Amino acid sequence: MILTTNMEKATKVILSGLFFLCVLDMPYGFYLLVRFAGLIGFAILAYQANQKNKQKEMIIYGGLALLFQPLIKIPLGRELWNLIDVIVGIGLIVSIFIKRRPL
Repeated sequence: MILTTNMEKATKVILSGLFFLCVLDMPYGFYLLVRFAGLIGFAILAYQANQKNKQKEMIIYGGLALLFQPLIKIPLGRELWNLIDVIVGIGLIVSIFIKRRPL
């Protein structure tokens, strides 16, 4: 359980760091890398949430995996993508520190 928790935290920190870097002017390949990392990272987080019977988290992470997937580009414009990247990055960092009450 501790290993899973540490992996979950590491995944969230890495993803949030990548999302914060997206605000900078980076080459297109970096954004494509972030989309692949987002798909894989959020899929892992969704799977872990499902294993813990946390359905709301599973749905959120699954939706984020679909949003960041690189196969079908969602044209939202640079400004909106920057806003999404920052909000998701902050949400991931905050989720590390939130203590959830057991059901």
